[in-house]
Amino acid sequence: RMAAAPPSYCFVAFPPCSKDGLVVFGKNSARPRDEVQEVVYFAAADHDPGSKVECTYIEIEQVPKTHAVVLSRPSWLWGAEMGANEHGVCVANEAVVTREPASESEALLGMDLVRLGLERGATAKEALDVIVALLEEHGQGGNYYEDGSSCHTFQSAFLIVDRNEAWILETSGKYWAAEKITEGVKCICNQLSLTTKIDAEHPELRNYVKSQGWWNGDSDFNFSEVFSLADDHIACCSGRESLEKQGGDVSAQAMIDVLRDKDSGVCVDSESFLTTASIVSVLPQDPSFPCIHYFTGTPDPSRSIFKPFIFVDDVKLVPKVQSPSFGNDDPAKKIPRFQEKPDRRHELYKAHEWARSLLENDQDKGQKLMKIMLDLEKQGLEAMEDILSRTEILDPAEVVDLFYDCVDTELKFFK
Repeated sequence: RMAAAPPSYCFVAFPPCSKDGLVVFGKNSARPRDEVQEVVYFAAADHDPGSKVECTYIEIEQVPKTHAVVLSRPSWLWGAEMGANEHGVCVANEAVVTREPASESEALLGMDLVRLGLERGATAKEALDVIVALLEEHGQGGNYYEDGSSCHTFQSAFLIVDRNEAWILETSGKYWAAEKITEGVKCICNQLSLTTKIDAEHPELRNYVKSQGWWNGDSDFNFSEVFSLADDHIACCSGRESLEKQGGDVSAQAMIDVLRDKDSGVCVDSESFLTTASIVSVLPQDPSFPCIHYFTGTPDPSRSIFKPFIFVDDVKLVPKVQSPSFGNDDPAKKIPRFQEKPDRRHELYKAHEWARSLLENDQDKGQKLMKIMLDLEKQGLEAMEDILSRTEILDPAEVVDLFYDCVDTELKFFK
């Protein structure tokens, strides 16, 4: 039996389930417990013809222009678990296990494809096209974890969202299928979910599975039945019901509440895995309003706070949620890889470790601190609601320091 994929959860809610013409996206990233995630911003850039980009394990052709992106990523790798670009596209990935063993050969990681889709796609469909073209050209493979003693490999699923639609993309090797979503609530987790509603697919997909003897061509083609390992294929999404119960009122706050829920299993805190970072994005369907992306930058959303980020020119960088850089000396870049594990903790992560020990050792003080933190979060959410209910256009100067100031204030409380 292959190693279980980490149980991350991704959600999207469209009107009429979500509030006032908003598309709401969220993900909890479940990863090895001690892994640090950082929040990083890369400005839009032009690249010279023939230039290359160094992904986690392999180098590929660069494109002439990349979009500005904000990413939450395990700090040892190039790609991202989740993120957004300046055009209001959000992408998150899931590690999945299919009946085809994932390749140990170093290729693109699912997480590299998240970043590549965001850097190169100005709509959800463009990002999907970018991801499947790169999959066809370079394949997916390589270690998902910073682990020198064993290679953990997975196939990938993606949730790709913009202001108008979402695509669920599921892959096995270079083969893939995708479903388009424009209403209601959708959840993807660490197992295949596409069935017979397929809106786009690899041109050779059906021939390939017939040649493997996995489908006879007579019955309806059901992607997850054909590609899943066992009959234990179940609807995995325990968070979906709580979002559907909101009855047309899914907001940033409702998504945050779902991501914080440990009882449902959406907020993972197990022996092997922890929700190491979370994101919630609010994408107004009216393009005159800005998209707002909330990041924790720290583990366990039930004791982290979601801090807003808005794309504007010259947005202020936030070194306090960025891990130290080891350049070419990074053990993740040397072959054989991962021979040692450097300390990748950033300043906010360290402050959180202190706060966690306080919560565990002095409940009274800990709860007071948590209450202050949640009040701070609430102020941020209310300020953002205000921006989305105004008639006048947002002045970029108002939000250029937004994420920076939120992180700064959070750190001040810990001190």
